[in-house]
Amino acid sequence: MRRLFIPAILNLVLIPLLSSGINADVSFGITADDEGLKSFYLAVGDHYRVPDKEIIAARERRIPDEELPIIFYLARKADVHPSIIIDMRLLGRPWMDITLHFKLSPEIYYVKVKEDPGPPYGRALGHFRNREKSRWGTIVLNDADIINLVNLRLASEYYKLSPEQVIKWRGEGKNFVAIHKEIKKAKSEGNKKEKNKEKDSSDKQKEKSKGKGKGKERG
Repeated sequence: MRRLFIPAILNLVLIPLLSSGINADVSFGITADDEGLKSFYLAVGDHYRVPDKEIIAARERRIPDEELPIIFYLARKADVHPSIIIDMRLLGRPWMDITLHFKLSPEIYYVKVKEDPGPPYGRALGHFRNREKSRWGTIVLNDADIINLVNLRLASEYYKLSPEQVIKWRGEGKNFVAIHKEIKKAKSEGNKKEKNKEKDSSDKQKEKSKGKGKGKERG
């Protein structure tokens, strides 16, 4: 998948910016840069197993970046082509209406967290916390709730992070494109530290081996 996805990633970044404002202020006032977009698109393509052309098609039809995961999540759940979901969304239908159209339960948006997450997740997850599970089918989520929950699931599952960590970044005012960049940066720094530890350990082992060798020569 990565082999197919990467060659076209620059095309995604170069899609006319006026279409939905890649570099414009999105939710929480954070500006997404190219590195963040690349990480975001790569995660969407890999996680939902969709070719880059499908993501490009959605972007060209002016689907906002943070709604892309919902397109492919619902398409997979409903077992329909993403273009059908896009058509319905562009008619102005709320995400909840589209979900119910395919006889899907609001339960598909639930993400288990250990503690009360606070805004912007407290309200969305509060719907589930305040009802018996048998009544989750009656829950009505607004567009912002669904955008937050689907993107939370994507980031935590794809990068194998706890939902709480993603919620923390979101609570700091970062949009999801910026969060993907943040995660990639953190993982890169972690890999560097790990490599440095391995190098230090290897160097120490070599020094020990040299010391033992000198001892044998004196004996």
